[in-house]
Amino acid sequence: MSTLRRKATIYFDPNLHNALHLKSVRTSRSVSALVNDAIRFLLAEDAEDLAAFEERADEPLIPFEDVLKELRYNGRI
Repeated sequence: MSTLRRKATIYFDPNLHNALHLKSVRTSRSVSALVNDAIRFLLAEDAEDLAAFEERADEPLIPFEDVLKELRYNGRI
């Protein structure tokens, strides 16, 4: 991880900012650290989703109507 930092201005909803500030105090972590961790988490989730799409790219497509028919047939809907 780079020690270089970039500054950005972010406008928060007042309630969200208050919750973030309280979390910062309760966890003894800076607001910046909390926001950075949240963004890392979201980007990691996106990377996982993209990897899952890549893995399943060659799977056959199943029409939605067929899925509904099978759910009805099995008594799930």
